Amino acid sequence: MARLPLFPLGTVLVPGATLPLQLFEPRYLELLSDLVNAMDVPEFGVVAIRQGHEVGPEAVRDLHEVGCVARVQQAAAVGDGRYLVVSTGVRRFRLDALVEGAGTAYLTGEVTLLKERTGDADAVADLADRLRGALHDYAATLGAEEPTWPTDAGELSYAVGAAVGLDLGDRQHLLAAADTETRLRLGLRLVRRERQLAATLGVVPPMPEHGFNPN
Repeated sequence: MARLPLFPLGTVLVPGATLPLQLFEPRYLELLSDLVNAMDVPEFGVVAIRQGHEVGPEAVRDLHEVGCVARVQQAAAVGDGRYLVVSTGVRRFRLDALVEGAGTAYLTGEVTLLKERTGDADAVADLADRLRGALHDYAATLGAEEPTWPTDAGELSYAVGAAVGLDLGDRQHLLAAADTETRLRLGLRLVRRERQLAATLGVVPPMPEHGFNPN
């Protein structure tokens, strides 16, 4: 078990994804200062908010159990006391408890870093091929240009949420999946569901771009 500074957000970060943030609240400016001054590798935990919202004191009332470690890649002051920070998702963690009396304005969590398990190798290879096919069909249904999908099955399983524009609940379920096989199976069902909605009802969810999240 380890301690990790936490940044609750109304979004889900997955390993390999980029997360830009705009910081201005004093508690998160303190977090940034602590990260760059006290850590060789500046990392913090991003965990999705189950109840509450991002902005204001005592705004967060409940957090999801599984989050993602974010590693700071760039940070720059933009004036007016604001900083733009670009981070990358590194690996998942389970939030075991919030640390009482940590002595910081921001939250700190007791976390367990989670291993990336694969599942059955043959099933993973087959599911990855089927998922690429489903993503191709989804893009064709929308008449959209199809991007190049990751060749690695694990990376592909994490790419589904952004590729299809899933809501927070579905993206959280993907993040929390026990292994790559489970995540691919879930991703395949979700992509097929979204394609059916787009084909029959013209329902296309907005893409969850990681814009600069205000805090």
